[in-house]
Amino acid sequence: MYWTPLAPSVRPKAIIGELSPLLPVRYSPIHRISGSGNQKAYLAGVSPDVFHTIVAGAAFNGDALVRGGANSLTFEVVNEVLEDAVERRIREGIQLEDTEKDVILARRGQGKFRTNVEAVERSCRLTGVTTPSLLIASHIKPWRLCVSAQERLDGMNGLLLTPDADHLFDRGFISFEDGGEVLVSPRVDKTDLQRLGFDQLMMQSFGFSEAPAVWRTAAFTPPQQGYLAHHLTDVFVA
Repeated sequence: MYWTPLAPSVRPKAIIGELSPLLPVRYSPIHRISGSGNQKAYLAGVSPDVFHTIVAGAAFNGDALVRGGANSLTFEVVNEVLEDAVERRIREGIQLEDTEKDVILARRGQGKFRTNVEAVERSCRLTGVTTPSLLIASHIKPWRLCVSAQERLDGMNGLLLTPDADHLFDRGFISFEDGGEVLVSPRVDKTDLQRLGFDQLMMQSFGFSEAPAVWRTAAFTPPQQGYLAHHLTDVFVA
């Protein structure tokens, strides 16, 4: 038996014909004809047949949903599923020429995208690390949200970051203003930020009296500022 939360407004009309014969006559979480959710069955048990019918056309595969109780739908899992879907669309119906290959490599911060970023950025904006092997080429406007190959390969749409800084930036825990000031999400645990080695950022952002001057990197170029606007709107956790 699987358990699934179903809001009263759920109306799976597209698959109700398939679900109808599988649903119980009494206490069904979904009306067998209209597909409307049953308000008295907000958390309802459903049979394996119902579960597999629902997830067959879902964005998340059945294995991920089955493991839901183990907290499998983490940022990494969700992001991977969404990016897989974008990559499938890129691959479908085309022969992979150089541009398409570069776009797919860019998903991992590799290939032409990294070369383009390295032509713009020389070091990590947070740590100042310059050794290339210690830096990740990270998209400012996420790869999955880009609308063209040009955006996915644009060096102005990237930063070179150490793994910890990339982790914070990718998940929206830090961002940047156009002039280079570092922004920190209020959702970040102060102690964890300190443990990651960002003592200066932690002190300045959370108002300690011994905080140094505002942590600011070099100002961003106008093209970078355009991508940062997307990061602030779509990624940064305010």
